[in-house]
Amino acid sequence: MRIGYFLSSEEYTPAELLAQARGAEQAGFEALWISDHYHPWVDAQGQSPFVWSTIGALSQVCRLPVTTAVTCPTVRLHPAVVAQAAATSAVLHEGRFVLGVGSGEALNEHIFGDAWPQADVRLEMLEEAVEVIRELWRGDFVNHHGTHYTVEHARVYTRPETPPSIYVSGFGPKAIELAARIGDGYVSMMPDADMVRRFRDAGGGDKPCQGGFKAAYADTADEGARIAYERWPNAGVPGELSQVLPSPRHFEQAAQLVRPEQVREAFVCGPDADGHLEMIDKYAKAGFDEVYVANTGPHWQGLFDLYQREVLPRLR
Repeated sequence: MRIGYFLSSEEYTPAELLAQARGAEQAGFEALWISDHYHPWVDAQGQSPFVWSTIGALSQVCRLPVTTAVTCPTVRLHPAVVAQAAATSAVLHEGRFVLGVGSGEALNEHIFGDAWPQADVRLEMLEEAVEVIRELWRGDFVNHHGTHYTVEHARVYTRPETPPSIYVSGFGPKAIELAARIGDGYVSMMPDADMVRRFRDAGGGDKPCQGGFKAAYADTADEGARIAYERWPNAGVPGELSQVLPSPRHFEQAAQLVRPEQVREAFVCGPDADGHLEMIDKYAKAGFDEVYVANTGPHWQGLFDLYQREVLPRLR
């Protein structure tokens, strides 16, 4: 299993993300995830730099592979623009770039005042968007007149020799089956063996499966749990709310119903290597090929030291 680090654009400045990428590479992590948001989930996280600028800068500070986890190429960014951005990223990273995509959240996608579509329509849009992106990556002029997107006389000139892989995020059955059908890999934030099995049985076969989890490194587990609840109370918001709530203010309102112990259960808190190893083992047993850990709070160097000293050596 490949162990990577998850760069949280919602919580850190661009300079901090670049410093974390350097630190992750030095600690022995093998790859990077990076989130793509217009807004943080709640104001306590406090950041949301433009991910494509950060991805370009990452190419100049480390040589780890980078996957977007995940970009929504349907509303806020037209798929023709994502095709160009991802192709440039792949060139800068010399092929070490994967475009992770998903159907998105209203939190980020509503900003132009567009209606937020129902889930089935969002999946239709994602499928057509991936079709447009791949068509542009072939290098010819593209004219596309589809159900959701129009592209006229567009050509992406700056492209890598081999087009990037596209991994697709999915949580419900329809989304997972779409990921299996159109994706080169699968992305999830839950160590759920049934989801992996559904992906593979629906046509995903032996395509790579990436998973991720959150940690809050601190001197004690209680302090880590306090930081996690302060910064990410939205981790306890249930069901489809994460897809339909439109602003950090609304997530803060929903999070008033979340108890600290709910967030603590969703995070690996404190300085204990065993907790990280147990979580990684859950993903391994669920059938994931890669797992990415995100730190929340100010003590990310402590997490890197822990992984370099105890976690990664014990895994290898």
